[in-house]
Formats: sequence, structure tokens, C-alpha cells
Amino acid sequence: MPISTTIVSRLLGSTILLACLLAMSPIFTSKQSTVTPAARTEEGILPRQAEVIRRARESAPVNVVFVGDSITQAWEDGGAAIWKDRFASAGALNLGVSGDRTEHVLWRLDQAPLTRLAPKAVVLLIGTNNLGHGTANAAQTFSGICAVVAKIHSQVPNARILLCAIFPREENMNAMRGDVAQVNQALASAFANDSSVRIIDLCTSFIGVDGKIPARLMPDFLHLTPAGYQVWADGIRAPLEDALKK
Repeated sequence: MPISTTIVSRLLGSTILLACLLAMSPIFTSKQSTVTPAARTEEGILPRQAEVIRRARESAPVNVVFVGDSITQAWEDGGAAIWKDRFASAGALNLGVSGDRTEHVLWRLDQAPLTRLAPKAVVLLIGTNNLGHGTANAAQTFSGICAVVAKIHSQVPNARILLCAIFPREENMNAMRGDVAQVNQALASAFANDSSVRIIDLCTSFIGVDGKIPARLMPDFLHLTPAGYQVWADGIRAPLEDALKK
């Protein structure tokens, strides 16, 4: 009888191991691609994909690496002033690519591992496009994020991974917000006792008392305004400072 992933994880004391096993399990990999590395092929995104790979391959070692999709990429747009004030001086590198899903991040990490960058911390926000593009359900998205965490940990085992819960999306409460909540709950449970991963859940900071997402934080109820980036920066400030002290 096969040994369950839960038993293996307890024996070796590693939630990262469990994430690896979950990502490779046929239960999670069948009928979906969230854990299978895939390159972006859309002509419009190829220059950004190539630039981010170049940065990972050629940049000097850094203290902090941000990995993610358009919300991360736009630290160079709507979040630029805050980035300059908060993160540039800390030695941060932006590896965000608009439209990326978990499978695309896995591919980029294969092409340009983070190992040579030797960061003390990796800020990861990924998964909203797996749900938003309709390519994966909540369980498959969870599996993809676990695979990304496992890949990052394998490349930079001494780094603290600040895993950001997927931000809420859409102005009003809806089914997709429910999917986001399910993924975030599963991630919080999966990595609750793993010292190498810190869950950063800022979802309530982006939702008003009426249950709506304020346009002043997300004008399209997905991407962030400068005020939204301020919320994100404030939310990761203490755990990032803690990671950089180690």
C-alpha cells in the first residue's frame, strides 16, 4: 500500500515536501496544466518574458525577489514610487510578467533559476489568472501554487518565501471570490507550520465594509492603484524586514 503524503510529510517534517508530492500526484495533475511548465507564446508578452529571464540570469545577487503576474509587474507602473521608496534600496528585483499563471512561472524558473540571485526573501503572488482565465478550478490552482513554492524552495532553500494570498477580485461578492477564498484557506492550512514559508493574507484590506472592493484601491477590481500598492507594501513590511535580518 502506498505511503500517504501526510505520513511522508510528518516523517520528514516538511510542508515543502508535501507541496512537491501534491504537485506531482495524478489526483492534481490530471486534466489540468497548472503544474506543467509552459512558456508564454503570445507575441505581445514575449519581450517582457525575455526581459525577466534576462534579469534572473544576469542580475547581481539581491536581497529580495518579487515573483508574479501583472500585479507584480506593475510595481514598475502604478507602484513605482512606492517601490523606489520601500524596495529599491533594499536590493529588490521584479520578476513579474503580466498574464502569467502558475505554469508560466514554473517554466520561467526552469529557464532562469533563482539560485544565483541568492535572495534572503522571495515575495510570491500568483494564481489569480489560473482562476480568472478559466483554465483551472480552485483545487488545481492550489496545486499550481504549491508547485511554484516547492520549485522556489528547491532553488533557494535558505530564502524565506512570503506567499501572498490571492487578492480578491470583482467589485461585488461572486463565485470567483469564493474560489479565491478556497485557495487561500488551503494555502494557509498547508503552510501553517512551515518556517520557510510565511503566508501574507491582505484580502480584508482590499474589501470595504459593504463587501465591495473600492475603486480607489483597484480601479478595475483586479489591478492596483498606487493606494493599493501602499496596502501591499505595508502588509509585507514587517515580515520582509524580519526575513532580511536572517
